Amino acid sequence: MGLRDLFKRKPDKFLRLLVEHSALMRQGIEALSDYMKDQNEASAKRVAQMEQEADELRHILIDELNRTFITPFDREDILALSLAIDDILDYGNTTVEEMTILDVKTNDYLRQIVNLLLEAANEIHLGVIRLGDHPHVAVDHAMRAKALENRVEAVYREALADLFHGQKNLDHIMKVLKLREIYRHLSNAADRGDAAANVLSNIVVKMT
Repeated sequence: MGLRDLFKRKPDKFLRLLVEHSALMRQGIEALSDYMKDQNEASAKRVAQMEQEADELRHILIDELNRTFITPFDREDILALSLAIDDILDYGNTTVEEMTILDVKTNDYLRQIVNLLLEAANEIHLGVIRLGDHPHVAVDHAMRAKALENRVEAVYREALADLFHGQKNLDHIMKVLKLREIYRHLSNAADRGDAAANVLSNIVVKMT
């Protein structure tokens, strides 16, 4: 194997790790979507498991970055993309945790937002897959993910507006405070999806 072959093969591990990372994120959001249907414990555990595995994988990626001279694209972009992907799942996991702690029941808004998040997670995963061989297709997926973030924000605003309707008693106020916190977690997850899409697009611009 010549030197050129060595340099060609080494960067592949970062693309592979990013694909695996985004796959874990997508699986975690899929489990979150299942959780929002009936708040079953198995799905909650699955979200937590995916979040832990994604954290471990990100640590491996960072370790590989520290030991590798040649990368397929800028180190800063690898880190930024990995961080955004990780944050999406982190917010998904904290959503489950806080719904449990605050005893918040699922509703149509939560299910709708999470289903949109799952679509965005899938687009980000597909975009990462295409980075290596079809970068312009990766941008298409990134643009779809950004459009889905806008749809999440529209539902988020609708959900907030709906919260402030009804009787203004103590029970209602407590419900508003709890649900607003959960909605914010999911809105933050969508924001991080938008950030991941931006990094994907920036990588392609630099590559082409």
